[in-house]
Amino acid sequence: MRIQKNQTAGVTFILLGFSEYPDIQVPLFLVFLTIYTVTVLGNLGMIMVIRINPKLHTPMYFFLSHLSFVDFCYSTTVTPKLLENLVVDDRTISFTGRIKQSFFACIFVVTEIFMLAVMAYDRFVAVCNPLLYTVAMSQRLCSLLVAASYSWGTVCSLTLTYFLLELSFRGNNIINNFVCEHAAIVAVSCCDSYVSQKIILVSATFNEISSLMIILTSYAFIFITVMKMPSTGGRQKAFSTCASHLTVIIIFHGTIFFLYCVPNSKSSWLMVKVASVFYTVVIPMLNPLIYSLRNEDVKETVRKLVITKLLCYGI
Repeated sequence: MRIQKNQTAGVTFILLGFSEYPDIQVPLFLVFLTIYTVTVLGNLGMIMVIRINPKLHTPMYFFLSHLSFVDFCYSTTVTPKLLENLVVDDRTISFTGRIKQSFFACIFVVTEIFMLAVMAYDRFVAVCNPLLYTVAMSQRLCSLLVAASYSWGTVCSLTLTYFLLELSFRGNNIINNFVCEHAAIVAVSCCDSYVSQKIILVSATFNEISSLMIILTSYAFIFITVMKMPSTGGRQKAFSTCASHLTVIIIFHGTIFFLYCVPNSKSSWLMVKVASVFYTVVIPMLNPLIYSLRNEDVKETVRKLVITKLLCYGI
């Protein structure tokens, strides 16, 4: 342990971010600050709306409130450091800071992956077994599914962090990104990182494939059930209940696939950064907007809140 402490003493990581574009640092800061503000207000607002409206005390909105919480936490883990690096010359992050950011970022990413899978299963039960929905999706089962998502995210993060702590680093380590991702940190270690790279690959592949299998299986059964419905109105109503979730899944997993498919070369670094920004900063903002804009109950609750506040202030 003493050797490990000596190896990490004085070790720093430099997040290059968008430093190669000095002319747009201020505009980027304003854009990301606006996105972060909308993210915080949108996700915390969604949680508040769900809590105060009894009509939204259903399994779907229970999962949605936790998705909003995860998005808020993930954005708060990444975006403040991104904003700081856009306005200061010193873009270093300490060894401890690096471990904390990568640890919490991994927890919330993996949790979101499986939270979306849980929400797909919820839509499957709602569409395919509507009469048994409230019985099948009991409060106990919903709580267990949410707890399992958080727990698995924590297990994955602890595992990856353990292998990160086994690596050695020296001096200043340059990371050509704005966030301390596990793969980027492993790439700048000064020792054999074969095991860590394989752990990251296996973990990411398992999480992506297993969650997508749940999602695709759920929506395959949903599609079959909907197509068997005799009325067009019933089909439209069933599809409309899944539209927001499908939109979020396509954006989220589409971005992940894009990052996997981009070649690892200097010419693709900017593309990777842009995709990473979308993945870590923009998506947490989009999720509450997608669900609120397509949901009449949420919009009605927001209208009542606004009217109540205006009346209270005598406007």
